[in-house]
Amino acid sequence: MTSDQAHDHEVTRSLECWFKKHARPLPWRTDHRDPYRSLVSELMLQQTQVSRVLEKYTPFLDRFPSVQALAEAPEDEVLAAWSGLGYYRRARLLHACAKAIVEHHDGIVPQTLNELLALPGIGRYTAGAIASMVFGQRAAIVDGNVTRVLLRLHNKPVPQTDKATIDWAWSRAQHLVDACDNPAAYNESIMELGATVCIPKGPRCTRCPIRDRCGAFAEGNTESIPLPKPRAKQKHLYCASVIIRQDDQIVLHQRPTTGMWAGMFQLPTIERDDAAPTADEIAGSLGIDEPEHVQTFIHITTHRIVEFAVYRAAGPEETPENCVEHPIGRLDSLAISNAQVKALRIAGILES
Repeated sequence: MTSDQAHDHEVTRSLECWFKKHARPLPWRTDHRDPYRSLVSELMLQQTQVSRVLEKYTPFLDRFPSVQALAEAPEDEVLAAWSGLGYYRRARLLHACAKAIVEHHDGIVPQTLNELLALPGIGRYTAGAIASMVFGQRAAIVDGNVTRVLLRLHNKPVPQTDKATIDWAWSRAQHLVDACDNPAAYNESIMELGATVCIPKGPRCTRCPIRDRCGAFAEGNTESIPLPKPRAKQKHLYCASVIIRQDDQIVLHQRPTTGMWAGMFQLPTIERDDAAPTADEIAGSLGIDEPEHVQTFIHITTHRIVEFAVYRAAGPEETPENCVEHPIGRLDSLAISNAQVKALRIAGILES
């Protein structure tokens, strides 16, 4: 064993021992991981906080307890069960993935890295997570948490999203997983370290099991690694959403199947890039009397700052074009974005 291999083995062993004592008790962390449940958790955890996933994970599995059940479900039901997690493209990809597993693998999640990578919506990270944590294979995983830990471990002051950095991180991650005793435990441990100890700001170095081997800690550079990457300027979007209620029914519109909030249901909404729609514009566009302004709020997404103006209007004789009436008591059966849920709560249609 070379000195580098010995170093890597000590790092992985320290992380595995630490993880046994300090791992958070999460419902998808079981002694014998179920491949389907792990697939669901991995897709949910992408770009979503653990606390939010904890709210949705068990109800989702109660509704779709197997690959077969998910594959056979209508897309609208899958999106509704995903509601609140955001990034709904993941739900569509998970749905497509389940269909592919049923069609090509007899409903059994495949075990090899290449077979996993061939599934819809399964990238290198998710394939590595399933292959290592479910099937015990020596497959590397790299996400933002892992990259940050590795950059600090090696005292590399570079932006973590640069292609060269990502390529380097995958190479180092594979060397480490090759050196570890237990690929499942090691991969979970380095992700857990990045999520709970080696955090972006204010890293808790006194709790870190590998601080004695950490180059950034030795040089006092943990706060400055990784280097920040300039953020692209967020686009501004102005939306006016109108509450049109007919007794126990509410008027809704389903968005196109591509683009922002694809395929989701919303209140009749006018969107502008340059300025907020006026009440006259809203009335003319929807064929309604001039609406009453209720409240305006700001909704921030990764790429946009959205100014939402909520209005209320009396129902026209005919439902506005491309809209439908839906029972208020069954809104939870639809996929509705967080911003639209907030608008419905502001108007008193949904409970806060």
